[in-house]
Amino acid sequence: MIDAVDRKILHALQCAPRAPFRRIGEVTGVSEQTAARRCHALRRSGVMRVVGLVDPAVHGQAQWVARIRSRPDRVGPLADSLAKRPDIAYANLASGGSEIICVIRSPVETERDDVLLRRLPRSASVLDVGIDLVLHTFGETGTSEWTGYGAGLSPDQVRQLTGDGPPVPAGPRRPPTDEDSPLLAALAEDGRTTHTRLAELTGWSHARVARRLEALETSGTLFYDVDLLPERLGHTLNATLWLRVAPARLKQAGEELARHPEVAFAGAISGQHNLMVSVICRDAEDFYRYLTTRVAAIDGIDAYEVSIRVRRLKQAASLIFHGRLVHPTPG
Repeated sequence: MIDAVDRKILHALQCAPRAPFRRIGEVTGVSEQTAARRCHALRRSGVMRVVGLVDPAVHGQAQWVARIRSRPDRVGPLADSLAKRPDIAYANLASGGSEIICVIRSPVETERDDVLLRRLPRSASVLDVGIDLVLHTFGETGTSEWTGYGAGLSPDQVRQLTGDGPPVPAGPRRPPTDEDSPLLAALAEDGRTTHTRLAELTGWSHARVARRLEALETSGTLFYDVDLLPERLGHTLNATLWLRVAPARLKQAGEELARHPEVAFAGAISGQHNLMVSVICRDAEDFYRYLTTRVAAIDGIDAYEVSIRVRRLKQAASLIFHGRLVHPTPG
């Protein structure tokens, strides 16, 4: 069971994914040993994974959102095969199990059909495919935004962890080298891998590990994210909102939505609906309240559509297997 201490630790990790357990313990009011034990237990149970990721823009990749309508009786194998692909960042089943929503990483100059269609398994189960480009993401990855899983840290506690906030990448982003491969592979599996362990895996000195991490992080090439399972945290209703917003209001609406505690992602996209929002709520009534109060109060929205998630398949860097977040198996 997740209790108040666990929630504070999860919030602390979202604010500072690689913060030492000593500092997390000080901020959350527990000992260093308790913070470490709770964090390890959350990871072992599959509720949480801290991951180190390379910004796809480093390799000239953009993000595309695909909505694939399929026959409900044939959607399972197709969805599972898509989730296992390394170019798929997120994948979910929605709309009663007849729609797959996924995020694809592919160069922006790629022809639309090449993004996904030619790599889809040939199957009569696919009824329709729509693909739109993510033009802009609102908010910041790995900041102190807490997505409403119960009481977290106070603003003062967040400041104790982050100071003036996460550092702004100085750039320019540069592709990692072949020598970085073992370093990045270890961080993709566990973003909190210690300098000592990274030195063992790379054969580098502690000082070289520290220097290389700092260079990758400060340039924006490497960032950290925290994958969580909302269902295990008492938030059982997840939905995607497809909003149509007047262009003059798009920036303001996106930034306001990104600040909502119920919102895990907000991005401007191409297509008929130009704003995509991932929402996490406790239940249907909680979602209805959010839709009719917080969303309804935003100026410029003149149309919307809702896709209710029925099964989560993949997070940013984790597959969901038997209700647990797991590291994807290469190949």
